[in-house]
Amino acid sequence: MKTFNKCKFCILFLLILPYILIFGSCAPLQIVQVHVINRLPDGMTMTLHCQSHETDLGQSILEVGEEVDWSFRVNYWGTTLFFCDVQWDGNGFIWYHFNAYDATRDYRRCRTECWWVITQEEMLYGYNQETDSWEMLPFLNSV
Repeated sequence: MKTFNKCKFCILFLLILPYILIFGSCAPLQIVQVHVINRLPDGMTMTLHCQSHETDLGQSILEVGEEVDWSFRVNYWGTTLFFCDVQWDGNGFIWYHFNAYDATRDYRRCRTECWWVITQEEMLYGYNQETDSWEMLPFLNSV
């Protein structure tokens, strides 16, 4: 009976080991909180629509200085993806797209929190928890 329990433990360990090696301390089902902040100039409102493949968070209209935040658990497979479309006054009603959380990119960068700021220069900045610094990231294809 003891040999059987040791075998079960070894099999379980071998199944979990690759995940630990790939994702480090970002355990499956880790809770992550995402924040998106409007720092556009001159009172420009920002319309934000964020979702994952399973959850639509709806549309929010943010005044300058306001933020939207939500939290979720990273799925076991490390494939969690939340993406957002954003539009603001004065940009000709063009929608810009960015991934607010992509497990393959953010498992170290945003271990517990992802901070996003859309600035006066109409640029996207994301906070990197691993390097303790802000990074300018491009918007993806406009919608």
